[in-house]
Amino acid sequence: MYRHVDRSDSGVETSLWLWNRDVILTQLQFIVYFNLLFYTIILNKIIIITAPSGSGKTTIVKRLLQQSLLLAFSISACTRTPRPGEIDGRDYYFLSEKDFKDKIKEDAFIEWEMVYTGKYYGTLKSEIERIWEAGRAPLVDIDVQGALNIKSLYGKQAITLFIKAPSLEELRNRLTARGTESPQNLEERLEKAKYELSFAGKFDHIVVNDNLDEAIERILVIIESFLKLPEQKTEVIV
Repeated sequence: MYRHVDRSDSGVETSLWLWNRDVILTQLQFIVYFNLLFYTIILNKIIIITAPSGSGKTTIVKRLLQQSLLLAFSISACTRTPRPGEIDGRDYYFLSEKDFKDKIKEDAFIEWEMVYTGKYYGTLKSEIERIWEAGRAPLVDIDVQGALNIKSLYGKQAITLFIKAPSLEELRNRLTARGTESPQNLEERLEKAKYELSFAGKFDHIVVNDNLDEAIERILVIIESFLKLPEQKTEVIV
């Protein structure tokens, strides 16, 4: 006894299967393309921000990291003792003076500086590479000299932003409002700010932080423009 099998819909089933396969392949191709595009945008680019104390840099950096998934904070290495609440690998990479000097000999830093006697700070090459490998752009919060050193090393791969208050008088008011500075420390910070401001013209962009939200918006526009892919030239053959 033979059983009759109706195969009249087999062609439709095959077509649906092929259609589903093509859709899945298209989606996968899009995901791969998007990931490659995203990685190409970020690859080997660095954003460097510096500012005199009281210019709002710390707040700006925190807000930039919150608002842009393209950025990741570059953690510096240092030889000072951790402060209460600080965690190694989150706030800093805390190294002994010997380990820091060994890394200098190994050419492990893109920049480093002895800020005070026996107190070293620096940016590790491995930290920048870690962030690149994660598909993001390092956001380096650093002093004026460190910023210029990185820029000289990476050239067009790096962009430097100098944040400043509208005036020295406004900077004085902000530092005073903190309530943490003695009159002597206040004057020392203002003198250092004057020195740092003398380098502002060497930075790619100067952003005046007269309004925090507007300053952050301007910086985001600068960063996103810097990270975007260059326009592709099209050759037309006639």
